[in-house]
Parts: sequence; structure tokens; C-alpha cells
Amino acid sequence: MKKLTIIGAGPAALMLAAQIDTTKYEVTLCEKKNTVGRKFLVAGEGGLNLTFNASLEALIAQYHPSAFMEPSLREFTNQDFINWLNKRGVSTFVGSSNRVFPERGVKPIEVLKTMVDHVASRGIQFQLNTTWTGWNTDGQVTFEKTGKTSEIVKSDIVVFALGGASWKVTGSDGHWKSAFENKGINVKPFRAANCAFEVPWNSDFIKIHQGKPLKNIALSFNGLFAKGELVVSEFGLEGNAIYALSRKIQDQLLTKKEVVIHLDLKPKTTLEVLKSKYKKSTRSKVTDILKHDLNLDRTAVGVLKQFTDKNTFSNPNLLVETIKAVPVVIKSAGVLDEAISTLGGVALDEIDANFLLKKIPNTYIIGEMLDWYAPTGGYLLQGCFSMGATLAKYFNALDE
Repeated sequence: MKKLTIIGAGPAALMLAAQIDTTKYEVTLCEKKNTVGRKFLVAGEGGLNLTFNASLEALIAQYHPSAFMEPSLREFTNQDFINWLNKRGVSTFVGSSNRVFPERGVKPIEVLKTMVDHVASRGIQFQLNTTWTGWNTDGQVTFEKTGKTSEIVKSDIVVFALGGASWKVTGSDGHWKSAFENKGINVKPFRAANCAFEVPWNSDFIKIHQGKPLKNIALSFNGLFAKGELVVSEFGLEGNAIYALSRKIQDQLLTKKEVVIHLDLKPKTTLEVLKSKYKKSTRSKVTDILKHDLNLDRTAVGVLKQFTDKNTFSNPNLLVETIKAVPVVIKSAGVLDEAISTLGGVALDEIDANFLLKKIPNTYIIGEMLDWYAPTGGYLLQGCFSMGATLAKYFNALDE
């Protein structure tokens, strides 16, 4: 039997361990924390969004680069993942937004325990409190155990699944970056993804509207559109609508001090209908027309005032046109450690089609360590699980 060491114990690693052929491989899973799957649990704090209910083609289109993710997603689809969970006693349901969750009443820790118990039942060894420290002169991976000196783990195959660089408290801290760079491996700088963005609110606005939602809105930026919700914070805006634009916004912020995104406060109502309602109003005050005739809440009106001049606000046609495309100024991304996920990581041309690292023999990389992007909605978890399952199938077929 070949010795396989998996470093990291998040979703990608757990699915690899869950599907690897244990008659061919003696598997050890090493995790520097004293428990596994900590970031998986963080993802579940607001409701564990496991995957997204969409056709396979629509699912693949949400990833970037989609050509990189496509083989894994086809190998282990969203429906495959749902079926896999169901077989292990975790029933799921599809929410109103097509997001897939564990059935009501099932906590994230219960889902994680089901996965971990399944992995453990297959004879896979867990080594907790075991921090990867690099390679020795013979190319073997080295570790440091809590309260102990360094040790060498001799392996025929090593799989890294150490995560990105957000939510450091979970162990996903990106500290592995320098060790890989010292080996001549191109690691793209980490940047926040699916994160809050800074908006230069005026002080009067933020005193009134901090913490308030903007519901049923849409955003557009550089040809990308997203519907959903936003939350106003002292820092700026956060929420699923702006998360969906985060990669393109971040790319622009690399070369610009600020960017402008456009906010549609009434995406379900056409410009013509809004103009007609405004024209028919018998109210004299503009704010009253916006609130009562066009059904904009107080926060939406406040945002509109923030990003329109007096001339626009007093011109009905210009004002209604602005309602459909409020120019919101974005100054910067939120703190990396608070981001849901990260951009950057090991460049994709450093691995082959089977996740093999080209510059280090018998070494593979999966999960958020790699430089790919997925929006919120269960896509990130699905991508990690798909990579783990795909690599397991590849290993299982070796030497057949």
C-alpha cells in the first residue's frame, strides 16, 4: 500500500479522504488545529449553504476560470454531492433562492460530524495539532506537533489542502505561501473575495442607516449583473449582491483608486413604469413621491440622495433614471481576514490536469489554495468537494 498524507482537513481534504480507496492507500490526514473543518463551521453560522440547485451548465458558468473548474464539477456534480449526503443520513432542501441547505433542525456541526465519522470509519488516521513546517533535504514533508519537536512523515504521495487566507482563527491563514514560493512556485497575492467594500458615506447618512438592509435590489459593474440584498455598514456595503461582483471590483481596484458600480433600487419595475408613477403623483415633496408612489424605503432614498446632486434630485426624469442606476463609489475592499473567501493562491499553471504540482514530485494541491473564484451561494463548498472527489477517483484508478 502507498502512503498518502493529506495536509489540511477542510472540505476538499475530507471529501478526498471519504472517497479514496483504502485498500490501495494508507491515508493520514494532518490538521494543525485540534478539530477539523473549522472554516466549514464558520460557513454555516448563517445557515449552512452546501451547494446551489442549478443545471450543471449554469453551475459551471459561475466559477472563474470556469474551464479549470469544469472537469471537477462534471465529475462530482451538485446532485452527486446531495446524493452522497443523503446516503449518509443528511437530508437537504432547496431554499427559495435555490440554495441547498441541510434539512431544518440539522446543525452544521452535525453535518461535519457525519462526514468525519464516515472518514474515520474507513480506517483513515487523523493527526490533529500537527502543523506542516515544510520539506526536509530529502523532499519529505515535516511537521511540528503541539508541545513536541519536529517530525518527518515519509509519504509516497502528499496532497495539500491548506485553504486560503481568510478567517485565520480557523487555521486558514495562508502562512504556507512563503514555503511554496521558496520552492519556485508562483503564488498569486491573496486578496479578499466575497467581501464588504468601502463606500464614502457622509456622516449624517451613516448615523441613520447603519445596519439597515437594501432589499430586492440589483447591481451592475463591467457587464456583470447581480440581484439580491445589501446591508449598509459604517465601512460600506456587504451582502450577496456585491459579493457576486467582488472579483471584478477587486481587479479594477488593482489599478484604480476607486470604482463606480451601479445600483438598481427597483429591478422589478421598468423605467417607463417608474416615470409614469412619478408623473401621476399628486404629492409635492420629492421624498414623499419616492417613498409612497415609487415604494422606496427610507434607506433607499438616503442612498439616492447620497449619490445624486441637487439638479438631478429636482429633475423627475433624471431622478427616475438614477433610481435604476445609482452611481455608488467604491474605495477599497474589506479586510482580508473577514472575507468569506480569497482570491489568489497557487497559480493554476503550476499544476497539471490532475492537480499534480509540476515542480515537486508526487505532490498535489486542491481546494482554496489554488487561484480560482466562486461566488457565495454554496459554490465555494461545492468546488472544494468536487476537487476532493475528483482527485480521489484519479488516485483510485492509478495502476489499474
